[in-house]
Amino acid sequence: MLNVAFFTFNAFEENTYIISNDKKQCWIVDPGMYHDEEKEALFSYIEEKQLQPQAIINTHAHIDHIFGVQAVIDRYGIPFGMHEQEQVVLKMAAGSATLFGFDFKTAPQPTFFIKENEALQLGDDTLQVFLTPGHSPGSISFYYPKGNWVISGDVLFSGSIGRTDLPGGSMDTLLKSIRTYLFTLPGETTVLSGHGPSTSIAEEKMNNPFLKS
Repeated sequence: MLNVAFFTFNAFEENTYIISNDKKQCWIVDPGMYHDEEKEALFSYIEEKQLQPQAIINTHAHIDHIFGVQAVIDRYGIPFGMHEQEQVVLKMAAGSATLFGFDFKTAPQPTFFIKENEALQLGDDTLQVFLTPGHSPGSISFYYPKGNWVISGDVLFSGSIGRTDLPGGSMDTLLKSIRTYLFTLPGETTVLSGHGPSTSIAEEKMNNPFLKS
């Protein structure tokens, strides 16, 4: 059974997730640590729990979701994966950081690509991967049916949706992604978003103002 812990990091209040199994293997999702104390908070948790990081898996490559990738690689020597269509976003990361006043000169490079409809295996447990573009070209969501949760990145939030005014964004594409992949999940599925509190599919179907039919 997979367990999920989360931390909120950097000025964008981004949610970073740690997914772990009963064998203490773990994935780190969207490491957004920017300050040293944020890096230490993540590392301390991993080491206090005696977790064994296996890989970094990112929902997308906007700066607030990749600030801490290189620090995790340097600490644990693990691979970094994202969808191939996020490469264009990654190439813009350093420039985007400068515009926002962050010191982030070199973006980390992926060592593998995650494909849609692929099964990601951590020990005996499997995550399903959905390609859910619209916020960015290669945004992906990670669904764990056994635990009844989905990590949606910046696709779907509690009462809101991801912004679509950044390069590669599309409102029509985002809404289609949500309705095609996320809104077909069971209503009780917990949505673990890239920012803000968790929600549920049923809650967003009923009350999200951007998605009312």
